[in-house]
Amino acid sequence: MKKYYSYELFVKDTKKLIDRCKLFKPESIVAVARGGMTLAHCVAEGLELRDVQSIRTELYDDTIKREEITLVANCDFKDKKRVLVVDDIADSGETLQAVMNYLEKNFQDIEFKSATLFYKKSSSYEPHYWINEANEWIEFFWEKDFG
Repeated sequence: MKKYYSYELFVKDTKKLIDRCKLFKPESIVAVARGGMTLAHCVAEGLELRDVQSIRTELYDDTIKREEITLVANCDFKDKKRVLVVDDIADSGETLQAVMNYLEKNFQDIEFKSATLFYKKSSSYEPHYWINEANEWIEFFWEKDFG
């Protein structure tokens, strides 16, 4: 079963997420590509941040989960102390966990926190900030309306 997630809900929830992340005062945002890119751009606007970077991950082919995650990263956090990692959903948790592990291992002097619109209680990783609990497959407007 799929649940459609509209642009209107996205705007409302993104504003809530921005408010929750403000206390952290991030100096940079990492978008988990591709799912986190639209959200990361909007969060960056809301937090008035220009430093938006990305890490590409691949765990799903359409709705079929791969056996191993692929991670492609080239981040540069010169003089940064706090970085927000943004993705659309913590589904299995494997993607966010892999990204957070990579960042914390390679940039030990930086504090990383994660933020998502959706979190599944069955996920192996719980984001620091999240808005909605997901109980089914979420079909985001950017997948449905542009795909």
